[in-house]
Amino acid sequence: MQQEQAARTGVGMRTLGMLLAGLASLLVISFISLTQGLADISLATVIQAITAPQDLPDHQLIRSVRLPRTVMGLLSGAALAAAGVLMQTVTRNPLASESTLGVNAGAYLAVVSGMLFWPVMQGHYSLLFAVIGGTVAALAVHALAGGSKGTPLRIALSGMIVTLVLSSITSALVLLNEQTTQGIFLWGSGSLIQNDWDGVVFAWPWIAAGLVVAMFFARQLDMLLLSEETARSLGQRVGLARSLAMGAAVLLACVTVSVVGPIGFIGLVAPHLVRLTGITKHAGLVPLAAVWGAALLTGADTIARMFVNSYGELPAGAITAMIGGPWLIWLAMRVSRKVEGTPATSMAAGGRLRFGSYRLWVAFFGILLLVVWTLSLMSGTLSIPFTEVIAVLSGGGEDMYRQILLQFRLPRLLTAGLSGIALAVSGSLLQNAVRNPLGDPHIVGVTSGAGAGALFLMILLPQLPVSWVPAGAVIGGIAAAVLVYSASWKRGLNPTVLTLVGIAVAAAGSALINLMIIHAKLAVAPALAWMAGSTYGRGWAEVLQITPALILLLPLAWWLGRRVDLLAFGDESAAGVGLHVRNTRLYTGVIAVLLASIAAANVGSVGFIGLLAPHAARLLTGANHRQNMVLSALIGGVLLAAADWLGRIVIMPKELPAGIVTALLGAPYLLFLMWRSSRMPRRR
Repeated sequence: MQQEQAARTGVGMRTLGMLLAGLASLLVISFISLTQGLADISLATVIQAITAPQDLPDHQLIRSVRLPRTVMGLLSGAALAAAGVLMQTVTRNPLASESTLGVNAGAYLAVVSGMLFWPVMQGHYSLLFAVIGGTVAALAVHALAGGSKGTPLRIALSGMIVTLVLSSITSALVLLNEQTTQGIFLWGSGSLIQNDWDGVVFAWPWIAAGLVVAMFFARQLDMLLLSEETARSLGQRVGLARSLAMGAAVLLACVTVSVVGPIGFIGLVAPHLVRLTGITKHAGLVPLAAVWGAALLTGADTIARMFVNSYGELPAGAITAMIGGPWLIWLAMRVSRKVEGTPATSMAAGGRLRFGSYRLWVAFFGILLLVVWTLSLMSGTLSIPFTEVIAVLSGGGEDMYRQILLQFRLPRLLTAGLSGIALAVSGSLLQNAVRNPLGDPHIVGVTSGAGAGALFLMILLPQLPVSWVPAGAVIGGIAAAVLVYSASWKRGLNPTVLTLVGIAVAAAGSALINLMIIHAKLAVAPALAWMAGSTYGRGWAEVLQITPALILLLPLAWWLGRRVDLLAFGDESAAGVGLHVRNTRLYTGVIAVLLASIAAANVGSVGFIGLLAPHAARLLTGANHRQNMVLSALIGGVLLAAADWLGRIVIMPKELPAGIVTALLGAPYLLFLMWRSSRMPRRR
């Protein structure tokens, strides 16, 4: 009895300590936030403007611009943190948050769609649009991950795939309506900029209502942490409690998106920061997470504004991603202790198709490759007859056609096709290395790292020649891979850890890309085209960069054939036949990283090719790595070239980046794959 009372006293003291520390941090950060910006304002002026306002420019600036921004940061941070607590409780998943469940991406797409197609309604009902989009995205992730039986890895992968799909659709809408969506890039990265009190007045009642609901059902939320049978035996209506909690979580997250844009990681970091002190009861967890979430987001925005004179206005969402990435890595290490060695780390992809031989499929996709590449050369603003294409490629043809084909279309086609081959083979290698058929260079952070490295040289070191860009991409891709592999090394390169750490590194890399794009003041269209992946304006220099890499690396990938095949049997079985599992996984990963980095240097951040092509090849040929690699290469060459071709001709004279087209084409298949995988019986 005395021990229980002492334990309760200890928890109570920790709760009080966390509350006092959080409120103190909140007070200090808020005042520092009010001093930051383009205008140099002292702390004394801030205090005077709040306690004894006068009709002075600095006082007006503080009360009408900076104070609303700081209050909006406090409200948004509290809302996101509380939403994270509720989502983690409902899903019983420590990795659940508004970002990993796709709520931010869904709400963002809905708000942008309303802005374009129903501007009057969106102006009056922006929250309704955001809630509908966020709810649909969360339900999709929940269903694709296998419902209540979804593992942390499945939910993280499902959330990332849904987010990629929705983000690609949003990017396409923005690119096609650039005039209407001017200024949306900064907001879409998560910005707390407020020019008046309208955002605060709109948001605070909804956020307060969500927090009240969470506190009112605190005891029921505690019961949700128990098993369903136990909770029901104690008289709890589990289904109703989950629905109300998730509804409140989605409302809290979507209110912030509708006002300040999608901001991630606050709902992941703040709840775990509180739980580290041993506080698990929701009566203390929800308010403490809200306080610390408010402090974290306001602090991130303060950090962003500290560099406004040097780098311009930086989005708070990018800063939170940079902070949250390491936190997600740490969480991945913790989660891996519970799942390490279980078969749940790999995700079943379905069996092999029953018709067609390997040689038949190679012949089919080889012919399809020639057809698509030929159609790409023929199509454009000026159509070129097939006979002229053949004539030019044979060394003849008319001068006008020769110039168009040899100077523009052919190098662009080869860049797209060869990059597709590189991404597909990279994806095939990575899927075997992480033992997950939903692995991809984008998911494990390589593409984002390569993109960040290339942009770093282009934007921050413009004096270097363009020929250095691939080197920057390779360095960036290798740096991202080193982070992922070093963090996973102590776990034996466990597939779960590798994938979760990769997701964190990818988020941090994307945030870094956003920061550099905003710093460079690039227009929305070029920025989105780069981030989505584009072959626009590519020439022979890019072809000469990627060709030697393929000549060198593809034979090495082929040589690893038998070793890679053994990885599919599991670490213990592979080691039992003499395979050095960790080294094989490392060699496979290095080749995959180099291929993906070179491709990213030439076409930007293209997703889905490394996901779609290897899986399609596996369905057609089974588990043989060398056969998979050949078919993956052919399919990848077809997919990216076809995406580039369709992006050029579907909405002429405008163009859609190839990366967006691949996402739109691949989304239905990937969603079907996740759904089918979630319904397959699990091996015991």
